[in-house]
Amino acid sequence: MNLRELVSALNDFASPALAESWDNVGLLVEPSPPHTVNTLFLTNDLTEEVMEEAVQKKADLVLSYHPPIFTPLKRVTWKTWKERLVVRALENRIGIYSPHTAYDAIPHGVNNWLTKGLGTCTSAPLHPSTAPSSPAEGTHRVEFCADAEHLDSVLSKIKDIPEISCLTTLPARVEGEEQTRVSLNCSQKALLEVVALLSQNSLLYHKTEILLLQKPLLPHTGMGRLCTLSEPVSLSDIIERIKGHLQLPHVRVALGAGRTLESPVKKAALCAGSGSSVLKGTEADLYLTGEMSHHDVLEAVANGISVILCEHSNTERGFLSELRDALAVHLQDKINIIVSEKDRDPLQVA
Repeated sequence: MNLRELVSALNDFASPALAESWDNVGLLVEPSPPHTVNTLFLTNDLTEEVMEEAVQKKADLVLSYHPPIFTPLKRVTWKTWKERLVVRALENRIGIYSPHTAYDAIPHGVNNWLTKGLGTCTSAPLHPSTAPSSPAEGTHRVEFCADAEHLDSVLSKIKDIPEISCLTTLPARVEGEEQTRVSLNCSQKALLEVVALLSQNSLLYHKTEILLLQKPLLPHTGMGRLCTLSEPVSLSDIIERIKGHLQLPHVRVALGAGRTLESPVKKAALCAGSGSSVLKGTEADLYLTGEMSHHDVLEAVANGISVILCEHSNTERGFLSELRDALAVHLQDKINIIVSEKDRDPLQVA
């Protein structure tokens, strides 16, 4: 496949618009076009060892779940390992694409895969995603009625305000009088100017309605998951299930206040990777994530919530095999898709 055709297909699989605003997703390194992709190489983290593997396996595009370029690079030299990744990629005509939190949000993504370690359960996003393109413009809608005496003057001034869109006028009858109903969309900044303008005329101001334009929620899409098990299971059994699902010999466990390993778990909140900000404040019997700060663990425990920590990338990497199969279907088996054998969590128990 042509690289640009493949990137478009990857974006259809998980829209970059679903990623968190702080994230750096999409095509990060692009060899000079035209660039044909025969082999797509999947990894959780793109390290130098993994890059060497990609070169040896003649990859044309690396899909790295974590973006190897996150903070801006001021130069591309051989001095630092992340700069060397870019140099090696371009020298070997390998593109780099990263989906990161877009894959966290989608219904068929990382967090959905992680829920399978709990056993039979229903799940819903902790922080649902909103439709990225609806409404198309503005954060607020302002509607008011004006008579012929004031209409032209008000419209003239409104049109001078930046960030105004969807301005429409319709005939209206208000209290038996023929007037014009004005409707417009505007940004938060423009709203202040519109309100200031209308407040200069008490008749206009008292006939003004301001609506917050809320984007519709996307079903089964968003950050984190709150899982309700089909029947309560002891914490010790959940631990063994998670270890089996993630293929880990050990996990770290903090018992919630008043809880034991035999305490039942009915509701579990989870977040792949680093879950503190996503899980915080959620009522559950258990928090499952890769890593949390010491103080966030203490907070959870004090609230009677047990915590299972599996190390950051251990809650993500196993998804790659499922991703390989899903992308093969999505891309209609047009390219070869392989999963890194060198990618691993940097931490181990000594």
